[in-house]
Amino acid sequence: MRRTACGRRESVRSRRDFLARSAFGFGALALGQLLDQEAAGASPAPSPARNPLAPKPQDFPGKAKAVILLFMQGGPSHLETFDPKPELKRLDGQALPASFKSDDLNLQFMKATDGKLMASPFPFKKYGKSGLEISELFAGVGQFADDLAVIRSCCHDSFIHGPALTLQQTGSLLLGHPSVGAWVTYGLGSESQNLPAYMVMTDGVIRNGGSASYGSGFLPALYQGTMVRTEGAAIQNLAVPPQITPGDQRKMLDAMGAFNSRHAESRPDDSRLAARIANYELAFRMQTAAPELMDVGREPAHVRQTYGLDSPQTAQFGKMCLLARRMVERGVRFVQLYSSDWDGHGECAANHQANCARTDQPIAGLLGDLKQRGLLDSTLVVWVGEFGRTPVVQGNRGRDHNPYGFSSWMAGGGIRGGKAIGATDELGFRAVEDKVHPHDLQATMLSLLGLDHRKLTYLFEGRQRRLTDVGGYNDLSKRLTAG
Repeated sequence: MRRTACGRRESVRSRRDFLARSAFGFGALALGQLLDQEAAGASPAPSPARNPLAPKPQDFPGKAKAVILLFMQGGPSHLETFDPKPELKRLDGQALPASFKSDDLNLQFMKATDGKLMASPFPFKKYGKSGLEISELFAGVGQFADDLAVIRSCCHDSFIHGPALTLQQTGSLLLGHPSVGAWVTYGLGSESQNLPAYMVMTDGVIRNGGSASYGSGFLPALYQGTMVRTEGAAIQNLAVPPQITPGDQRKMLDAMGAFNSRHAESRPDDSRLAARIANYELAFRMQTAAPELMDVGREPAHVRQTYGLDSPQTAQFGKMCLLARRMVERGVRFVQLYSSDWDGHGECAANHQANCARTDQPIAGLLGDLKQRGLLDSTLVVWVGEFGRTPVVQGNRGRDHNPYGFSSWMAGGGIRGGKAIGATDELGFRAVEDKVHPHDLQATMLSLLGLDHRKLTYLFEGRQRRLTDVGGYNDLSKRLTAG
């Protein structure tokens, strides 16, 4: 029997009728179970009763403890930097060969067959005992060739800056997903009690997504990156008003912590409350730690010179690299540096010459300093952009976007350098050997940190999400660390 809307009782006549009438109830039961599971089950929000950024165990012994990600925003040309192409030099100025099938290569501003082939004007040289070939633009980095593993077969399918940048940094073409640094911090926690686990610096504007590139997405809010400025106040809203004494501030924090904890007890699934409590306490400790961290004047003169702090050309990125070393030295888990802008649509060679002049010495200084201090073995350094550049000329000696084949490199973190992995075709258009998707690169980074990318998940909207989505199976970590 059932009761109608007006109170009259009516019998259910058949099994089919029963199922039809009760279908919405089954849906509600399923939804309730999913909501309960998300609120309290598979991926619990950080409990305010404990430090949500406390160090967490690895899935297996990792080679690295920290990451410094050097992101070259705008799309650096692999043809000018880490992927020598003698055949492109031989065919310089000629049309794309008819035998070169390019119908499937979508570009942003041109067709692949529209432009003539254009070789790089910069010679490649063999560096180190390994003889790894690197452009003269990165002569400083080349001095560490035997520590570098260059991946020459990176590729994906997005030739637009925004989606390509978010794919490389969050594992998704869409906004709203956690950044690599947020996933790492979520998976491993922090080794520093006085500084954020994830810190970000830039020498310009972060385009195409902005803070989403280092945000926490659907992860709890406290895993997002902290932007650090190299001039003026390093972190906004950190300084205490002069009229407030340390004792008064401590009393206020204790009171706010008690109120927030009481409020959070009835809202265990609200990550913002846990983040607020943790961030108040962290900010209190940072008031002493942050000024000490930023005081690069304490470094010896020869160290500052190594990073190029004495030259206007290299001073800004050099300071960022020096601060990155000081951060990992103090237990920061993930440091992300942005260099902009490598978008060489016009005069690509001039663009890259200027960018390399600003970054080569600082990056070389970072590698050398980490190595000298014994930190390179435990610090993974990654160099990458959102995509590469075409071997055909665009406009006035420029190059269009090319996601189908480009380069990145890794050093430290247990990597055995002096090697190149994968290859593009003879002209540098497509990755043709051992293709490496951004998910593969991300899986490799996690593996070197001791995290299994398939197990690092978070329940969101009824699905266990992960950085590498359903990919990441070309994990290069074993090859990168093998002798």
